[in-house]
Amino acid sequence: MSRVFIILGIALIAIGLLWPWISKLGLGRLPGDIVIERGGSTIYFPIMTCLVISVLASLLFWLFRR
Repeated sequence: MSRVFIILGIALIAIGLLWPWISKLGLGRLPGDIVIERGGSTIYFPIMTCLVISVLASLLFWLFRR
């Protein structure tokens, strides 16, 4: 269990350090993400972004398990 927390911590640090470049990839603005703007409020459903992140995470976990 401690190994999982160490890996998650390293991953979070890496994401934090690489965030300026990651934000330029366009995640969060993919076709299929739903944005509803009415009046002064905005509702955002990042459906495609969640699917892409889920597939990437599943692939990484599958590779580390081998």
